[in-house]
Amino acid sequence: MYKFDQNETPLFDALMKYVNRETIPFHVPGHKKGIGVDKEFKNFIGENVFKIDVTVFKTVDSLHHPTGAIKKAQELAADAYGSDACFFSIHGTSGAIQAMILSVVSNGDKIIIPRNTHKSITSGIILSGAVPIFMQPELDKRIGIAHGVTAETVENTLRQHPDAKAVLIINPTYYGVATDIKKIADIVHKYDIPLIVDEAHGPHLIFNNRLPISAMQAGADMCAQSTHKIIGAMTQASLLQVKSTRIDPARVQQVLNLLQTTSPSYILMASLDCARRQIAVEGKQLLDYAIDLSNYARARINQISGFYCFGDEILGEPGLFAFDPTKITITCRDLGITGYELDVLLSEKYHIQLELSDLYNGLAVGSFGDTKENIDKLLNALTEISKTHNNHSDAKPDFIDVPKIPEALLNPRQAFNSIKTSVKLNDSIGFVSGEFLMAYPPGIPVLCPGEKITAEIVDYITKLKKVGLYVQGTEDPDVNYIKIVRL
Repeated sequence: MYKFDQNETPLFDALMKYVNRETIPFHVPGHKKGIGVDKEFKNFIGENVFKIDVTVFKTVDSLHHPTGAIKKAQELAADAYGSDACFFSIHGTSGAIQAMILSVVSNGDKIIIPRNTHKSITSGIILSGAVPIFMQPELDKRIGIAHGVTAETVENTLRQHPDAKAVLIINPTYYGVATDIKKIADIVHKYDIPLIVDEAHGPHLIFNNRLPISAMQAGADMCAQSTHKIIGAMTQASLLQVKSTRIDPARVQQVLNLLQTTSPSYILMASLDCARRQIAVEGKQLLDYAIDLSNYARARINQISGFYCFGDEILGEPGLFAFDPTKITITCRDLGITGYELDVLLSEKYHIQLELSDLYNGLAVGSFGDTKENIDKLLNALTEISKTHNNHSDAKPDFIDVPKIPEALLNPRQAFNSIKTSVKLNDSIGFVSGEFLMAYPPGIPVLCPGEKITAEIVDYITKLKKVGLYVQGTEDPDVNYIKIVRL
């Protein structure tokens, strides 16, 4: 199955060697193994974490030019995920996504992407100077969220833009929905260009066959994974996987060297090393537990009046090819409250914190760190909320149609770096946007820098604000003003 012994943790072992030798530190950081740390902070954190908070030297290797422990740790991660090369990102998945984009496109190149992009994708496009060609994902009006793009959408877009240099897709979505990524990979490769994947929410997929197929299994050329989101790495620690047929790993290393700090956290990298060992060695059993617990929660939620938690029954619709059951989307629109209100109730009254909320939903992320006791506390809280807030007469209507993608008059980098003027939103029609404008749900940018502002967009934003949706992206937090490009 694996080429290497996945029980090994070379980077963590190197750090333990440094600690066990009781090395005297005359190197940064200045706290010197925790001796110089604020006492209250150290009393809470403990001492051991500071002992492995070190800088670059031979024993522990260099992230920018790995030849020892980090190199071996990255090789083990590539082996676990079935890639040709793997890179540690201590810049989170946002940094890994930016590195993906900068590795495959440059100034003026076209890159095909879904419209429901994370801001790290658009920031990568701004950094590269590439020209985004947007694909519209499938929208679910009942749940009020965007799903994946279909293989047919990818194929049609490539026909219209055969000169594109790469295709990027999001798979799975934040809500756990996966598209037919293998079919998409086959379509993209007919054009002999790379398929790169934002797999932030899928670092666990390859380790259990009850989950959707992973990007590397499906034949993608590169994917960025939030190893901290589902499996046991620390926040900000992610992986970047590469297949080398269409992408040069040496180029990826050089791009990462531009983006990442020269003082990377060895604590974060050690957590990646150990999280890889855990998921590679114990992943199937751990994920069976997480899936079973999440499915138990889903079945029980669907028995509570006013709530709905989607599962496999939604599959088969466009953009809905597979589903990760560890994502627990709690739809409350029939209860007469918003997802935001549900989020606040759970947090303030029951001390239960969801991952996110939108107009119709709250999202609970399941993992093997959950317990049945905690799941039952969530279920009991939802049962109480159902009894006290069940107002079917105030059920939320189907989601408002998203405006069509506006005309792009400048590429995002040009607009972002241009001279801009702030005007009232109502006075901005016909001008070029210098900012992003997004609405949650469904999380699709209404405007990107460089796009023409239309009356339809202004009307849409006005309606969303009236019903209390979270609109963001402009410097003005109230979105009464927007910055336009001075052409």
